[in-house]
Amino acid sequence: MLTEKQLENKIKRFLADQGAYYFKHFGCKFSKAGVPDIVGCLNGRFVGIEVKREDGKVSEIQKINLEQIRKAGGIALVVRPSGFEEFKEKLVEEC
Repeated sequence: MLTEKQLENKIKRFLADQGAYYFKHFGCKFSKAGVPDIVGCLNGRFVGIEVKREDGKVSEIQKINLEQIRKAGGIALVVRPSGFEEFKEKLVEEC
C-alpha cells in the first residue's frame, strides 16, 4: 500500500502530466487551517486535493474548506491510495 507521501507524489506527477499549475501546501501557524494538501489549477478550474492514507480521517476544518471550494465553483477531492484511478478519471472529466 502506498504511503501518503508516495500517493502525493503520484498525484503531483499526474497533475504535471496534465499541464496543471499546482503547489504543495505546508500548513503552519501563520497559514489558514484546513487548506488542502495540494492546490492547483487545471484547464482554468481551481483544484484542491486532500491526500489521505487509506485509514486517514478528514478533519472537520478540512471538510469545511473542501465544501467552500465546491461552493465557489472549484473541484475539491479527497484522494486515498485505493481511489487514485477514480481520482484521475474524475479530474479529467471535470476539467
